[in-house]
Amino acid sequence: MTTDETRTAIDGAIRTALEYERRVRGVYADAVARATDETGKKVFEVLAEEEQGHIDYLEERLARLQETGSVEAGGLETKIPSKKAIEAGVRALGDKLEGADHGAEVELLRKALTVEEETSAFYRRMVEELPPEGQAFFRPFLAIEEGHVAVVQAEIDAVSGMGFWFDFQEFDLESG
Repeated sequence: MTTDETRTAIDGAIRTALEYERRVRGVYADAVARATDETGKKVFEVLAEEEQGHIDYLEERLARLQETGSVEAGGLETKIPSKKAIEAGVRALGDKLEGADHGAEVELLRKALTVEEETSAFYRRMVEELPPEGQAFFRPFLAIEEGHVAVVQAEIDAVSGMGFWFDFQEFDLESG
């Protein structure tokens, strides 16, 4: 692939990534507005802010690509724990009692899971298909989005079966 072809491919991938990120952010913004549980709202807010950070980062890197002809990876951060840490936390909650019904939140989480899985699949394709420069750029996004999938899945599991939002107990086990 020539330098111009590489640049064009990465430019297109960043523009597509922006579409995915805006869609995911919109799902979380809607969830914040519709959630009835305060802890749930906080989780959705953190995820919406995270997605907005991705949008800002991608827009800045796209502008740099257009100015300089290259894009460099680095500087992308997340507030979300790793997938491994999330799975360990969910296992630790596995022996807790079943809790209250959070049907509305579960519905919102399932919608979020769908768009997170689609976004992760897009980043996975970019890491597999782009030239090395593009792979290096999108690899951190793949890791972060896989973490988002794990968080959302953990939330679904937690609120639908254990009465917990991630790391937040919703009911008092000591009360009768």
